[in-house]
Amino acid sequence: MDIDRPANVSFFDFVGGVQLLQGEETRTAIPVLLIGICVSGAVGNLLVLLILIRDFGNGKGSEVKTLLASLASTDLLILLLCAPVRAVTYYKQTWTLGSFVCSTTDWFQHSCVIAKTLILAVTTRAKHTLVPSPATGPLHSPTWIHGALAFIWIVSMMFPIPQMLFASLVPHGRDTICVSEMPKCASDFMSVFYKVYPTASFVVPVIFTLAYYTNALHTAVNHAPSPQHQSKVTLVLLCLSGALGLMLLPEWGTFTWIRLGHNQPPVGLIIFSQILLYACSALSPVILMTMYDDVRQGLITIWFLATCRKRIRHVKCPKTEGNGAEVGANAVVDAVSEEQEKTIPDVEHFWTGRRNTHVEEEQDPVPWEREEKML
Repeated sequence: MDIDRPANVSFFDFVGGVQLLQGEETRTAIPVLLIGICVSGAVGNLLVLLILIRDFGNGKGSEVKTLLASLASTDLLILLLCAPVRAVTYYKQTWTLGSFVCSTTDWFQHSCVIAKTLILAVTTRAKHTLVPSPATGPLHSPTWIHGALAFIWIVSMMFPIPQMLFASLVPHGRDTICVSEMPKCASDFMSVFYKVYPTASFVVPVIFTLAYYTNALHTAVNHAPSPQHQSKVTLVLLCLSGALGLMLLPEWGTFTWIRLGHNQPPVGLIIFSQILLYACSALSPVILMTMYDDVRQGLITIWFLATCRKRIRHVKCPKTEGNGAEVGANAVVDAVSEEQEKTIPDVEHFWTGRRNTHVEEEQDPVPWEREEKML
């Protein structure tokens, strides 16, 4: 990375990934790692979305599931729209995606990250089960969820607007790089903003969410009359919040360091923090599929529906109602039992005849058996 900060700006940062790095290993390894995280995370979040949508179609939705579906959608946006930009930038070492992407890539990524944090904070207000409404029937969907999500996205897109204003293309020899430069005339105001911005969009929501779910888990385990289901869901949300706080902390730390510090942080720390950001979006569906019972059972059901026609073509795939794991297991057991009951027709007729009919002595095909019995 061979570039100096201009004299008329108060800070200087690369946009869309660190550029002008030296070394073929870095140019190859980082894009491959980012693509692997992107593909695995996108598949996991798509499965979670499919399971949650199927639950809503079966009347098993809830406020928490609505917010978790929004969280999975946000992770998909990060993995499909933001991570590929970084992979291309690390591979090319310069900027090749045009001025529009240069101006909007960091702004869009920060909007999605803030939305994730606020969505998890709003889950503290949501109910784990869908409450029926007398006027609309058992599938009543609370309207406050839609209003909360709209407010979250409006706030999330407004907060990082300076990321868009200060991003620009700068020529570097025969190439072009995308950087964020803040002029010194705006340094006084922006120094205050860059102290309030991470605190309001990351530190306060994460601390509030972790504190709420820690207290809720303690209450559910020690005081609730039937704490099993409630404590499981609370534990899942606590793990999601903890993973988000830990894995996004380096990204917010380097972001604040660059804008408020006098020296640039190490390049390795910047790259590591960006990789952790995308790994966080890939880890969320893993937590849901391993710890959240409804998502895990839905995954088993989808797997069975996708494979039953291939493995057992003569058995009609059953309708999966209730516990998908039990339905799938019962269907497989029934199919295996039918296979075991099938025998060769001639052999079956032969042994049936020997059991149910009296055979004359001169027509007995195995007379030595009768002689042994007589002895």
